[in-house]
Amino acid sequence: MTICSSDEIIDEFELLTRDAGRVQQDTLRKILELNADSEYLNRFNLERRTDSKSFKSCIPLCVHSDIESYIQRIADGDNTLVLTGKPITSLSVSSGTTQGKPKLLPFNDELLESTIQIFRTSYAFRNREYPIGNGKSLQFVYGSKQVFTQGGILATTATTNLYRSSRFKEAMKDIMSQCCSPDEVIFGPDFHQSLYCHLLCGLIYSDEVQFVFSPFAHSLVHAFHTLEEVWEDLCADIRNGVLSKRITTPSIRQAVSKILRPNPELASSIYNKCRNLSSWYGVIPALWPNAKYIYGIMTGSMEPYLKKLRYYAGHLPLMSADYGASEGWVGSNVNPTLLPEEVTYAVLPNIAYFEFIPLEKPKGEEMENSSSIHYIESEPVGLTEVEVGKIYEVVITNFAGLFRYRLGDIVKIAGFHNSTPELQFICRRSLVLSINIDKNTEKDLQLAVEEAEKLLAEEKLEVVDFTSLVDRSIDPGHYVIFLELSSSNASEEVLNSCANSLDLAFVDAGYVGSRKIKTIGALELRVLRKGTFGQVMNHYLSLGGAVSQFKTPRFVSQSNSKVLQILNRNVTQSYFSTAYGF
Repeated sequence: MTICSSDEIIDEFELLTRDAGRVQQDTLRKILELNADSEYLNRFNLERRTDSKSFKSCIPLCVHSDIESYIQRIADGDNTLVLTGKPITSLSVSSGTTQGKPKLLPFNDELLESTIQIFRTSYAFRNREYPIGNGKSLQFVYGSKQVFTQGGILATTATTNLYRSSRFKEAMKDIMSQCCSPDEVIFGPDFHQSLYCHLLCGLIYSDEVQFVFSPFAHSLVHAFHTLEEVWEDLCADIRNGVLSKRITTPSIRQAVSKILRPNPELASSIYNKCRNLSSWYGVIPALWPNAKYIYGIMTGSMEPYLKKLRYYAGHLPLMSADYGASEGWVGSNVNPTLLPEEVTYAVLPNIAYFEFIPLEKPKGEEMENSSSIHYIESEPVGLTEVEVGKIYEVVITNFAGLFRYRLGDIVKIAGFHNSTPELQFICRRSLVLSINIDKNTEKDLQLAVEEAEKLLAEEKLEVVDFTSLVDRSIDPGHYVIFLELSSSNASEEVLNSCANSLDLAFVDAGYVGSRKIKTIGALELRVLRKGTFGQVMNHYLSLGGAVSQFKTPRFVSQSNSKVLQILNRNVTQSYFSTAYGF
């Protein structure tokens, strides 16, 4: 790819979105032509037809469990045309943080190209608002273990698939976002060593850093929390030009030592800035004075980290990165000045074929603060047929063998950019908490925790992280909320009040009614030791995951025994709600 100016990229995007309906039909035709010989499409007698009417009448909507056996055959070495018109040679591994079991998904060159297009598009719009020069970016990005399946297929995270690609790295050069850290740091086998070296390399190039990035807000908060703990060691490394003994991986030591030189002046500057910061407020602009913004996915399950990230960011704007999943990309953030809580994503009509399942709540269930999943579904509509203000579930057909695949994401149509919709991510549709007729989602849980945070703030306490559980070990079953707090100094009175606040914050009609008649028991708040969620993250890393892909599971099922063990052995206090009486 030749270097393109932001204006050229934006012009290309404007052209694509002027007639999104036609582009969608062309995209579907290309997908079906490329994959016409696949077993999956032939199973449903599509017979090489490429029009949307035939496609929708022949091919059913599906979820991962419907195609899992096909993907497993690929993993086991079946090199016939199972899902695509040419054999799949790579698989992406989803985070698996919700169910404790990662999903395998096809990955190919077409997905790589759509990633580059998404990144180029959002970069162009960002660069128009916040122009950056030929500097570097401080990227907290981590590769994961690469494993080969029984059939010899490479399986790793989508992030690793990208950063291992020479095509992707060349494209990133073209949009001027070279990482401060060498590849050996990104792909290091030990996350803690890689994080330390990301910070070190970022400080070495501190005057050149134009923006700060990690795929998820959680990784950014974790990185700067680590900086609070290791800043003096980093200063010593820079002052002496000698890498800390904590870095034991030879490839990382060798790569970082090549760029580390004694620099007492820089070390003293960093030392004085850190020492003079007030509780680390504004540490990012203090240490990286030319950084213009902080970038990463900040919606959905990442929203709870925004408060702390804003604290570290000081006056720097936070920008939410693009919208996609391990299954593929959906849209770019072309309105970078919007706050993360208000961000929208313009769908790129040529990267996949999209459908939207209209979702409506029955009368009487339109509760203001509820993300209730009591939805009535209608027939899917096309990309240009959605209506502003309405909510939908996203369905994707991509170039990598997913056909009419339900992403499970609920989005709201905020408006249109030319003829393509701008989506606002609402929540995952998957159920989080349910005992009988009650139904509460991740968003409902987040809103409940926000209510408890208001009480904790009065004692200058913060929620570090949280998750939940349905406990049916006693009858009636009840919700359990696990909170890790910034300090163990919370009073009994405040924690009892938090338990009541959490209980009352679930306003789903099924939950409220069940609590009143005691078919659901009193909500239980379990307070965790500091560092518990760090242990949870380390558990997922031990399974081969990458920290840049890690998302704290907001619901832990009983089958996720390892995580439950970590949580339960770290409980220090337990409080039952009295909000509905004893």
